[in-house]
Amino acid sequence: MAHAISSLASSMLFNREQLHCRNPFQRNSRSYRANSGLFSSFVPRQGLRVLGSISGGGYGAVSEVSEKQSPPSNYAWPENNKRPRVCILGGGFGGLYTALRLESLEWPDGKRPQVVLVDQSERFVFKPLLYELISGEVDEWEIAPYFSDLLSSTTVQFFKDRVQALHPSDHLRMDAAALSQSAGSVHLESGLLIEYDWLVLALGSDAKLDVVPGAMEYALPFSTLEDARRVNKKLTALERKYFGKDSPIRVAVVGCGYSGVELAATVSERLRDRGVVQAINVDKTILPNAPPSNRESALKVLLSRNVELLLGYFVRCMRRASELRSSPERENAQAAHDTTEHDHERFILELQPTERGIESQIVEADLVLWTVGSKPLLPEVTTSDRSIGLPLNGRGQAETDETLRVKGHPRTFAIGDSSAVKDKQGKLLPGTAQVAFQQADFAGWNLWAAINDRPLLPFRFQNLGEMMTLGRYDAAITPSFIEGLTLEGPVGHAARKIAYLLRLPTDEHRVKVGMSWLAKSAVESTALMQDTFAKMLSGS
Repeated sequence: MAHAISSLASSMLFNREQLHCRNPFQRNSRSYRANSGLFSSFVPRQGLRVLGSISGGGYGAVSEVSEKQSPPSNYAWPENNKRPRVCILGGGFGGLYTALRLESLEWPDGKRPQVVLVDQSERFVFKPLLYELISGEVDEWEIAPYFSDLLSSTTVQFFKDRVQALHPSDHLRMDAAALSQSAGSVHLESGLLIEYDWLVLALGSDAKLDVVPGAMEYALPFSTLEDARRVNKKLTALERKYFGKDSPIRVAVVGCGYSGVELAATVSERLRDRGVVQAINVDKTILPNAPPSNRESALKVLLSRNVELLLGYFVRCMRRASELRSSPERENAQAAHDTTEHDHERFILELQPTERGIESQIVEADLVLWTVGSKPLLPEVTTSDRSIGLPLNGRGQAETDETLRVKGHPRTFAIGDSSAVKDKQGKLLPGTAQVAFQQADFAGWNLWAAINDRPLLPFRFQNLGEMMTLGRYDAAITPSFIEGLTLEGPVGHAARKIAYLLRLPTDEHRVKVGMSWLAKSAVESTALMQDTFAKMLSGS
């Protein structure tokens, strides 16, 4: 069993020599925080707006611009255009790990690229471990370190900013003359304009709440660090409100994919007999795309914790419970909602069955957690004579070739949720951390190959298995390289944490987190032994 755990951890780890072999003479990176108050004429918005092509222009220092000025300021690359300029948009698994991959590779003299990483947050978030924040198993710094810390020993420049517009020009041609010019520029909300030679789109996706009336206003998603903070704050407020009362805390989880199941298991374990968790899914089963062994492990845990499964239902609408009361009460509830983020307010979910002959249901909840659907941050763009848009699929993802380059844009790569990459069977790859990890590895290598005029490699996804947490001491892992094996319970929990520990982005952070986890484990073991010894002495 120990050998299986070791094999799993080794197989799921990136090539550490490729990722972390750094030049000892590299400079420290600088972190830039853009001033969002500047350039007030630009309207903030999510995602990208493709404005069309521009010609490569001059380069100037980043100058101070008053609020009355509107022209954008050009970012001054440290070595101008003497070395290739790579701009990476998005600092999730795809973006950050692509930057680290580029840093780890050996480059010919004068070819090592200058890299800029842009993200709207100052922290990288290891999303598969967000559930451990709710259970109290990890601290924020362990799974959400600052980019400035992660990149301190690299030459990667980091900008905390949002992307407002993209001006590509690499759709024109791909010859020697074109390669000597800028491939386009990125316009940030702060007003900064970054010209680039190579672009990586790794902007990720947002929760899709606008498909059901009321979900946008009252449901909480769970995909970012801010989401986890809000959910934890809400649960803490509910625990205080219902302390010592007979009525339980009612939590509804919409969606029973991996995220919904992991969230239901974590919340039900935290609340125990003080709460009731109801998991709603449109399919007649949970985890419809998961290995059967993972599904069985999850079902066993959920049922043991009295999680009520409402399968074969979709949410028709969601509203506040106070809307059913009289008008004065409704007004008071609205005022409370406006000032306290609907604290202590219950919500009504109307469930519609997916099959005929089954009655509709009404679910009342203090907290609604939404895990269904996502939307990429690349919007559809209408192409015209003066506007060259990215080719997008129906979901709003950039269409790429097998080397992860955007079709029609040879110096633009798209990975993660920003890309529409298919497997050998022609199915779109899911937006999982495992896919983004592997695409980042290929994107980094293919950037190296393109800059050095070498052949690019076609991306081939290798499914290494699937993992999920089911609580503080419970998990389920099904590795693909050992047929019929499923690690569950405490063994699965330990194997999952080891695998993710090895996946953390840098050696320095990995060591710090590993030591922290060992210390916590030692404290918990000591407390458990003391509790057991006390019970033995008392004869209970």
